This record gives sequence, structure tokens and C-alpha cells, in this order.
Amino acid sequence: MIITKTPFRMSFFGGGTDMEDYFRENGGAVLSTTFDKYCYVNVRHLPRFFDYSTELSYSKTERVTDVEDIQHPAIRNAMKMLDMYEIRLTYEADLPARSGLGTSSSFAVGMLNAFYALKGKYANKKKLADQAIYLERVLCQEAGGWQDQIAASFGGFNRINFGPNDYEVLPVIISPERKKMLNDNLMMFFTGFTRFSSEVQKANNVSGTEDKRAKLKKMYELVDEAEAVLTDNERDLDDFGRLLDTTWRLKKGTGGSISTNSIDGLYEKAVAAGALGGKLLGAGGGGFLVFYVQPEKQAAVMEAMKDLMYIPFKFEDGGIRVIHYSPEMFELKKE
Repeated sequence: MIITKTPFRMSFFGGGTDMEDYFRENGGAVLSTTFDKYCYVNVRHLPRFFDYSTELSYSKTERVTDVEDIQHPAIRNAMKMLDMYEIRLTYEADLPARSGLGTSSSFAVGMLNAFYALKGKYANKKKLADQAIYLERVLCQEAGGWQDQIAASFGGFNRINFGPNDYEVLPVIISPERKKMLNDNLMMFFTGFTRFSSEVQKANNVSGTEDKRAKLKKMYELVDEAEAVLTDNERDLDDFGRLLDTTWRLKKGTGGSISTNSIDGLYEKAVAAGALGGKLLGAGGGGFLVFYVQPEKQAAVMEAMKDLMYIPFKFEDGGIRVIHYSPEMFELKKE
């Protein structure tokens, strides 16, 4: 039996520039962190007592005898890609799916890691990220960028650069005290709306205009500015919050499905209560809002957001990991 633990990610700057059709030509970068909310994938070989050979438990339960009959596209394609048979897979998570935190990519990374471990093989973080990108973007043909799979696999507070040929993961060098101060100044709320990120991305890709590319270029440049605020102890950390406001207003202009009237209303209520800035996490359309709020204003923002669920969190540095490993004796059935 294998159990993997994979963190969710929070993206601050550069989202959208991690789309392959953009960064191959223009370059891209994101500033993001993982935090202490996780998904867990439990995988073992299914004992041969049943009239089905594979059992999957996520938001629904599937029992099949042929891998081709699996409805969940990521599980079906991952099992075919890694030649997996006769398994029982269970998925659990601390936060809901389709909520803007890269949940599907965290699941993909955790599942691939579990499959490799079940085979008795080691896959490093780069391999897991690369294969999760291939799984979701190529095999499953889901629209979206590359940052989620990389963040979930590597973990930590990073700048991820995207170039014409590859990407690089660079940890942001920030003092523990300043990092804690940033964490303490961030507040996250669940809007209650969930959606498929790939559907939002497809809707937004329709607006692939020169104006959109100009906005993405500005969002790319803000990654440098935000990183400078974090790494220079002489800079006012509150500028990070002000830059979040700038990048959110730019992002809203890159696609009609990014925000809604309800999201806009919630955002403006938080700003009126004292938030210096914030953004909707993920592709858009719903999920989680994160705000930068000075400590003395947090009670007022909490009151303004009282109809939403508040989610306390802490940054984490671990990335994907196997938290339980029990080898099994398993031989594939002879045909």
C-alpha cells in the first residue's frame, strides 16, 4: 500500500504567462507557494476476490474490469501510461476540487508518485511534474498552464521561469521573519463557487488578442517587482499587497470568464474594509479569494467577509512526498 501527500498551491503573480502557447514565444514566470492543505492518494493492488479488477474512489466510485472503461480521464490515462492494472485507488483532500488551488494537478502528481512507488520505482520531482503536465495537457487534452504541476511537485515558495525549451524552479530567498510576516498578512476565503479550470481557460483563450498579450506582458513584469519586494528587507512589505491589486485588475482584463459580478462585489467589499489588494486564485470564475491585509485591519475584513468561509493556512516547503510505503507481492495475471 502507498499513500502520497501532495500540497495545494497559491499563485500570486504571473498566472497566464505559464500557458505554453504564450511562454514558448514570449517567456513567462510565476511567483507561487504551496501551503498546508493537501490531497492524499492511497493506492494498492486490489485483492482478486471480486468480479471487477479496479476500484476507484474519489467524488464517485468506479468499479471496472477494463481500464478503458474508467470514466475519470486522468486516472484512465495515467494507468495506461504507466501500465497499471488491478488497483484500488482512493482520493481524499483537505479542500474541495475545482476551486482554483491547482487541485487536479496536485492529484495528478500524487497519483503518478503513488503508481511509481507501487512499482517499487523512484521518480524525482522534475519527472513527476513533467509527466503530470503531459498527462493533463496532452493525454487528457485539458486547457491550462504548467505552473500547478510544478508547484505541487517541488513545493515551497518559488519563482518558476518558463522559456522556449524548458522551465526552472528558483526558491525565493526570503528571511523566515519576513516570510512569516507575509503569511500573517494574508487572508483566504472560500467563495463557494467551484468550476473546471480547463473550461474557464478555454473560454478565456478566445480573447487571445494583442490587448490580452500586452496585459500578460505587464503581469510577467510584475513578477520581478513582487520578488524584489519580498527579497529586499528595506522594501515595504505592504507593496506586495498593492501589487496584488494591480495584477488582479490586469488579470480581469485577460478574459471574460475570469471574474463575475459577485466576485467583484466581494473583492471591493474587502478593499473597502482595509485590504490592500488580493486576487482570485486559479483560472477564474470562483473558488478562493486571497487578500493582503495589515493586522490592524483584519477584524474589519473578517466582518466584511462574514458570509464566506475563512481558511487559515501556513506556507509549506515539502512538496510531494510518500507518507506510507508497504511493498506488496503482486504478479500480473497471465492471459
